[in-house]
Amino acid sequence: MAGAGSAGRALAALLLAASVLSAALLAPGGSSTPDLDKKKHVELKMDQALLLIHNELPETNLTVYWNFDRCYHCLLQVLATVPQSRKAGRPGVAAVAVGTQHGSILQLNDTAEDKEVCRLEYKFGEFGNYSFLVKHVRDGVSEIACDLVVNKEPVDSNLPVCIAFLVGVALVIVVSFLRFLLSLEDFQNWISKAINSRETDRLINSELGSPSRASDPQPEAWRRSAAPLRLRCVDTFRGMALILMVFVNYGGGKYWYFKHSSWNGLTVADLVFPWFVFIMGASIFLSMASILQRGCSKLRLLGKIVWRSFLLICIGIFVVNPNYCLGPLSWEKARIPGVLQRLGATYFVVAVLELLFAKPVPETCASERSCFSLLDITASWPQWLFVLILEGVWLALTFFLPVPGCPTGYLGPGGIGDGGRYRNCTGGAAGYVDRLLLGDQHLYQHPSSAVLYHTEVAYDPEGILGTINSIVMAFLGVQAGKILLYYKDQTRGILIRFAAWGCLLGLVSVALTKASENEGFIPVNKNLWSVSYVTTLSSLAFLILLALYPVVDVKGLWTGAPFFYPGMNSILVYVGHEVFASYFPFQWKLGDQQSHKEHLVQNTVATALWVLIAYVLYKKKVFWKI
Repeated sequence: MAGAGSAGRALAALLLAASVLSAALLAPGGSSTPDLDKKKHVELKMDQALLLIHNELPETNLTVYWNFDRCYHCLLQVLATVPQSRKAGRPGVAAVAVGTQHGSILQLNDTAEDKEVCRLEYKFGEFGNYSFLVKHVRDGVSEIACDLVVNKEPVDSNLPVCIAFLVGVALVIVVSFLRFLLSLEDFQNWISKAINSRETDRLINSELGSPSRASDPQPEAWRRSAAPLRLRCVDTFRGMALILMVFVNYGGGKYWYFKHSSWNGLTVADLVFPWFVFIMGASIFLSMASILQRGCSKLRLLGKIVWRSFLLICIGIFVVNPNYCLGPLSWEKARIPGVLQRLGATYFVVAVLELLFAKPVPETCASERSCFSLLDITASWPQWLFVLILEGVWLALTFFLPVPGCPTGYLGPGGIGDGGRYRNCTGGAAGYVDRLLLGDQHLYQHPSSAVLYHTEVAYDPEGILGTINSIVMAFLGVQAGKILLYYKDQTRGILIRFAAWGCLLGLVSVALTKASENEGFIPVNKNLWSVSYVTTLSSLAFLILLALYPVVDVKGLWTGAPFFYPGMNSILVYVGHEVFASYFPFQWKLGDQQSHKEHLVQNTVATALWVLIAYVLYKKKVFWKI
């Protein structure tokens, strides 16, 4: 069997090679922007298409309204005005750029009478060239026809992502095949005979098969030495969330699904932070149980909890801030909420809660024949009571707190959403509490709601009310940690409980959302950190652990590489990727700023570099712990 150290080294090298290969495959030969109609003076940017609107109606000026169909109950925005046709064969023409990230709604009105002439719903393609023809039909003067014609086919903007995905799949297959070959004794003997060198045989055996190398032990040895307090599936899951977070923060190739959703719904970017919070909760319980078992006093552990929370909040405010390269931090406009600030507050509440009601972990919780023990829940009834009360506070404030100028219980984005009736009500009670207690200048000034809903008020997705549900999610992670520790000798029982929690939380999400994006009682919403968002992402987290635990820790089919390495040094990787985001080799000047494939190569290389850095630090036994 090949050593995990060799496999990890190979995986790290192949990951970097994948970045270089992606760069070679995706590097553009020239500008990705096709030749445009220069006469109309429209310069397309990324995620835009050219639309030429031809008005052949005499004595009728047209006003064009537009918006994305994903913008829920939004006011249509004026896109252009099209002059009337002056004579036959000489239509009035307007050239406009339309977005291609989502489907579009186009409505043409008679400017004078403000009456709808025609309406179109269409998904435009990036850098495509389209003509929208508005004219009278031949057999009736009063009847109007509207036709869309494709002048130039759009480019396939998702092709770079598909290529990168295929490269990744190919690497996984190659590495898995090599590990299988290296595990075969006949294949190792064949290599030894072919090389015909005693010294080389010794090196091969030491690198690929010697059990004496313990720098990166196999999962089985890991379980013997540190189980169950340090499970590889936990660090692997943390690393998966962290690396995806790094990729998203670096731009994700500038694709909309690697950006946060404007309001309700989920994108890939919306998954990573709550999973990080969830796995932090699991780690809190596992590490605290280990520390208390070693005889550490609760008072001393409380001091460590307070200090770590304080450091996380300080690093978030003073180190990971948008102005660290622009001179001294201006307190008048410093953002108080943030990712590390929320992690610090969440960690403090959950860790103190567990510390106050900590009990010795029983040696066994149930017999091998029964998987219906609920000791992991019943032994934590004070914590559960506190968390349920906390969730009740969130529900009460969200749905019953009066917000000046806004309907009570409002969960919408404000701006042009809901017909533009509540423009300054972004986030309802959540936004109001933050603005009241922290002030507008100390909140995030460019929320994702501004993209589709054109909101103008400050809103922070890491605000005060959302932190309550962050605590709830971390506590669900604690529950996962308790399952792993309480039933450590019962693999079947652990898997049944993971599956049960995943299904139960999934059903709660379905009930809260009515299985829809916008029509439910409480929609899934990352900006609000709604309770349905927490239950949905926690459900997925339990199901991911359901897959990882038997593969990584029970059967040892996968070591967790390369995600395991950044998972072991998460704070360093997160802070480092934020601080050095604008420096080479994590960023460089692109030949074409409007090219998805160039951005994708840059962001993939930057992310792979942090995986490589985490791997080197792991080998050097360098870990940043606070």
